[in-house]
Amino acid sequence: MRAHLDGQRVCGHRTHAGKSRAGLLIGAAVLLAECPSIMTTAQAQSALPPVTVEAPAQRPKPVRASDQTSRRTQAAARQRNRNPAPAAPTLSERAAAEAAAQQAAKLGYRAMPSATTLRSGASPLNTSQAVNVVPEQVLKDQLPRNIDDALINVSGVTQTNTLAGSQDAVIRRGFGDNRDGSIMRNGMPLVQGRSLNAAVESVEVLKGPASLLYGIMDPGGIVNTISKRPELYQHGSVTLLGSAFNASKTGADGLLDVTGPIGDQGLAYRFIGYGVSEDYWRNFGRHREMLIAPSLAWYGQDTTVQLNYEHREFIYPFDRGTAFNPVTKAPLAVPATRRLDEPFNNTWGTSDLMQASVEHRFNQDWKLYAGYSYNTETFSANQLRITGIDFTTGRETRSNDGTGSSLSNVSYGTSYISGSFWLGDMRNDVVFGGDGQYRTIYRDTLIRQTTPAFNVYNPVYGLIGPGTTASNSDSAQTDKLGQWSLFVQDTLHLTERFALVGGARYMDYEQIAGRGKPFNTNTNVSQDKVLPLGGAIFKLTDQISLYASYTQSLKPNSTIAPIGVVIDSNIAPEEGVSYEAGVKFDLNKRISGTLALYDLDKKNVQTTKTNSAGNVELHTVGRAHSRGVELDVTGRLTDSWALIGSYGYTDARVTASEDATLLGRKLQNVALNTASLYLVYDFGTALPGQLRLGGGARYVGDRPGDSTNTFFLPSYVVADIFATYETRYQNTPVIYQFNVKNLFDTVYYPSAVNNLNVAIGDARRVSLSATVKF
Repeated sequence: MRAHLDGQRVCGHRTHAGKSRAGLLIGAAVLLAECPSIMTTAQAQSALPPVTVEAPAQRPKPVRASDQTSRRTQAAARQRNRNPAPAAPTLSERAAAEAAAQQAAKLGYRAMPSATTLRSGASPLNTSQAVNVVPEQVLKDQLPRNIDDALINVSGVTQTNTLAGSQDAVIRRGFGDNRDGSIMRNGMPLVQGRSLNAAVESVEVLKGPASLLYGIMDPGGIVNTISKRPELYQHGSVTLLGSAFNASKTGADGLLDVTGPIGDQGLAYRFIGYGVSEDYWRNFGRHREMLIAPSLAWYGQDTTVQLNYEHREFIYPFDRGTAFNPVTKAPLAVPATRRLDEPFNNTWGTSDLMQASVEHRFNQDWKLYAGYSYNTETFSANQLRITGIDFTTGRETRSNDGTGSSLSNVSYGTSYISGSFWLGDMRNDVVFGGDGQYRTIYRDTLIRQTTPAFNVYNPVYGLIGPGTTASNSDSAQTDKLGQWSLFVQDTLHLTERFALVGGARYMDYEQIAGRGKPFNTNTNVSQDKVLPLGGAIFKLTDQISLYASYTQSLKPNSTIAPIGVVIDSNIAPEEGVSYEAGVKFDLNKRISGTLALYDLDKKNVQTTKTNSAGNVELHTVGRAHSRGVELDVTGRLTDSWALIGSYGYTDARVTASEDATLLGRKLQNVALNTASLYLVYDFGTALPGQLRLGGGARYVGDRPGDSTNTFFLPSYVVADIFATYETRYQNTPVIYQFNVKNLFDTVYYPSAVNNLNVAIGDARRVSLSATVKF
């Protein structure tokens, strides 16, 4: 007879018969934790062939040790046949087990960057630039409302001109604006509207010049938002949230997030739907937004395909904030809730994002990535632009301005190969590829209309309507940029502890910009450039490394406005050069961080000057310099305590200028000191459900409110708290979450365009949500 042994061996462990599916999932989670080199997904779908044992002939003979072993084997086989083993874990079961194993790390604020940020799967310890991560769980706990709210957790980041709260605009290491193209989704550029939404899982910042990997860029770095991806086990959640700035300023959010497999061949889907309607915290205005984000993924044995789409519709208050008295340097003496414009000050529009990517692994060492992204956003806006205020009488002059039929889009494609090969006894980790980008920013109709004066101390709203008079000379604002590049980077491991990094990008680009009906070209540039990168890495241990790097950035000089001369290829682009050194650590896969020192110089900064004949001359002799120290830490301190914290020292100034009023001045909206610390305590199993309490604060030092430093925005500290409690209702997981943002209702000013346009941070906001998982 044949005795069949149906138990399988996986990484040296045998599954046993008679166990429940829940037990199987727990066991699979343990196996995933213990066996990093577990079989591939495709292998997991196939059962191993049964093992057969021939029974010995039934005839009397002396009992020997080998016979006893044979009889024990037969008895074990008969027992297994009576209790057949369960089938091998399905893709869905394995995915669920893996997710369970990762959940504790997420709750502990474990942070590892996406492969799209560094164009490879390299560990941060093996790279020569700083990468800071705001993990998924931090976003869930803190509930940031925009990208600069999420980046309070990262050192050296401050807000700049957000176009009245309608666009992302963050400064990193002293540089950045709302048109710098530095905001990414999965490593591919977005038009710079509002990039943080319910489809985003985490946020990452690659610090310093990033032109080697990303092309035309300011030298502060890039911000990469990472999408939530389809998963191979069925689950979902519904969240309802109610919020209030005060008793009369309330709102509600709703979120549906569901994902799971389609069939059993590695195909998965995800659908995210989100809506919000809430009162603005100032005396009038409303925020409404809707997001639909379906996505598909196929996880093959060696190939992964991702497809995602986002459609967003929005209306925001277009709010320029308040004003600062140029004499007293103090804010306007009115309540922070009082707006200086009109209820029709809004921006509204739609945004669509489509992305596709393929990753194929040729073998254990080499893989190919190819991605394409198309993002378009249309919007219109009404605004009463403040042109002057008599701070004694309260008389305010305003221009009834607006923007009609604005269109921005960016089309981007990239493909690169990453892998390793040996040169003698030295390993080379190589990334080689290319990319192409075409970006358009277009403002069709610009409204410019005079309007009666207004008294800010005794306001009467609603006496006027939106402007209707188009200014042909200001309309048809156009900025078109195209670039095509090849890049290569090699990390040469001279020893097990020491590596050198080298790379270069060849970039060809062209830019056309101008405005007016009829159209006037004010920028017409076509150039090419080679940008190098160099670095070194020394690993003190497997958990601590030292690094140093030399990096460059490039951005063409351009203008949409007439300045007496057309910017052409004879005018040098802005170029950034950075030297950086620091230490990175990843201790026991619990807590990670970076301490960085940098020195960054940007030259060929564009300035204009009126000559003795009264003509405007363009000069590119301006120079800005930034140097600083940054510390970022995130992770789990103990089994109960988790933290994310940062400190940044940023000394950014103008070091060369023909304009004496700018020479030596600090860069606008850049704080000398920033800091943040958020702590979370997890009660674990001490209570019937899972209770987590957390809170913290961020500090931003004083900053110049304009380029000539005529006034400064005061420093501030803003504190937040939250609590989550996960329990079960009739065996259904339910999570309740309570958040208070700006706990002490601090009045603060995050950024300024000038003394008449100073943004005001949100007032205290209380929210309570309930999430049902299924």
